[in-house]
Amino acid sequence: MAELKGLAGARERWVSTGGVELCVAELGDPTRPTVVLVHGYPDSKEVWSEVAERLADRFHVVLYDVRGHGRSTAPTPLRGGFTLEKLTDDFLAVADAVSPDEPVHLVGHDWGSVQSWEFATVRRTEGRIASFTSMSGPSLDHFGHWIKKRMARPTPRRVGQLLGQGAKSWYVYMLHTPVLPELAWRGPLGKRWPKILERMEKVPAGDYPTPSLPSDAAHGAWLYRDNVRARLSRPRADAYAHVPVQLVLPLGDIFLSQRLYDELELWAPGLVRRTLPAKHWVPRTRPDQLSAWISEFVLANEEREAGVPAHRTKATGKHAERFGGQLVLVTGAGSGIGRATAFAFAEAGARVVAVDRDAESAARTAEMAQLIGAPQAWAETVDVTDEQAMEKLAEKVAAEYGIVDVLVNNAGIGLSGSFFDTTPEDWKKVLDVNLWGVIHGCRLFGKQMAERGQGGHIVNTASAAAFQPSKALPAYSTSKAAVLMLSECLRAELAGQGIGVSAICPGLVNTNITATARFAGVDAEEEKRRQKKSSRLYGLRNYPPEKVADVILTAIVRNQAVVPVTPEARGAHLMSRFTPKALRAVARLEPPL
Repeated sequence: MAELKGLAGARERWVSTGGVELCVAELGDPTRPTVVLVHGYPDSKEVWSEVAERLADRFHVVLYDVRGHGRSTAPTPLRGGFTLEKLTDDFLAVADAVSPDEPVHLVGHDWGSVQSWEFATVRRTEGRIASFTSMSGPSLDHFGHWIKKRMARPTPRRVGQLLGQGAKSWYVYMLHTPVLPELAWRGPLGKRWPKILERMEKVPAGDYPTPSLPSDAAHGAWLYRDNVRARLSRPRADAYAHVPVQLVLPLGDIFLSQRLYDELELWAPGLVRRTLPAKHWVPRTRPDQLSAWISEFVLANEEREAGVPAHRTKATGKHAERFGGQLVLVTGAGSGIGRATAFAFAEAGARVVAVDRDAESAARTAEMAQLIGAPQAWAETVDVTDEQAMEKLAEKVAAEYGIVDVLVNNAGIGLSGSFFDTTPEDWKKVLDVNLWGVIHGCRLFGKQMAERGQGGHIVNTASAAAFQPSKALPAYSTSKAAVLMLSECLRAELAGQGIGVSAICPGLVNTNITATARFAGVDAEEEKRRQKKSSRLYGLRNYPPEKVADVILTAIVRNQAVVPVTPEARGAHLMSRFTPKALRAVARLEPPL
């Protein structure tokens, strides 16, 4: 077998089927479970290169050029040469060649997913497929039933759904016109397509798309002409999946409405849903996320077939559909709200980077996160006040784990004492951690999110002290008020890039911040006494950090701007808006310390 260009370490073979020669590439150990990646339109197998390389460490990965695409030959004549029946023949020929004795795990994108739905629902493929991961490509049979149901009972909502998907499907009508699509792809459109993808989808430049794009797109027009009208008008009634199915749903897909998949559980019982804040070409823009989801799904089904009991590393949280497989970085993750937040994301199936200045605490959080449900978790030790250390962390995370989807700037310290007792050194320390730590995180990781162009979310832990003045907390309250305003400004700036920013403002939460808080203007013995009394008061209040963590995940899902947590925080927030004079009067009271 020859090594294939564009896919490092790939081996090439040719498979003959139905009068065509299919170019097949293989990576990884052939003795491991086989994952077959099927590309869409107007792509070739190289669209999967980054996903394939990530999967090759754990699986036998197979990619093939669909007939008429890439290095595979085209049928003669083209008309009638791209039917779903013939595409199914091709898939079975590839599966028999690369994994003759074991079923394969199927992954499809765009038209690769459309045809893979056929593979996963027809009788003759039973026993040859172990699982199916679908993205950005519905079953034409399911789509046909979806249309018929809405036309049979055309309520305003259903009519709106039909019109909405009809508008998104404009390109399908164009591809049915004779000759013009071929002329466009072999002419100006084929030349400009890479730049269009780069500008509209933020697809990074590289070996994709390949030079065969114009002929691939011209041949691929027959995928639509040979199948779409026939199947949409006469959808199969028995198009039930006979394999476990995972659906990856990019929320920003400009070609497909999310409503297409509303009733998919009827056709695929036990469906696993994943949502991703990304656009259509996720194999190129989010290979890290996809490879994590594919790996998790494949391994879960391998274990199920082997009779291995289910265990707690499977995501079970209520937000698993939204955060499963996403990369989340939490600072101050060694204890308190930070640790609880890392665990909440882990339970939702996210990959977690636990950051803390205490290496042992960070490692413990990462270890527990994996036991709770995180597919992967890493511990990183850094002082958030150290600009250079934070820059190195951002570079390392991007290079080794991927671009962060959710950033939680949570690291913080407490400081109590009157203004005149608070020294310049005290001010610098509290502002360095509470404000500059947030600035460093937003600047470095937020910039990576923005440059990726696929959205994301930043959470900054402020405090009810941000809007509740107190004569005992001038430095702490100032730092948290600055975090709140920074969050509001950043939210306005990043809104157009699909990046949400939330300021979380907890009140009295039972964490160890009180045990480590500084008290200005008193000796060590008095400071220790006040720390103990503060801890006792917070303990009596007993509002757990786990509740704050749950609020954080909900705030991201709802894209909330300012979120007071605990009744006293909500009360203070309302008073700051409607009765500020009363709130200022409360600020003059002596704290019970």
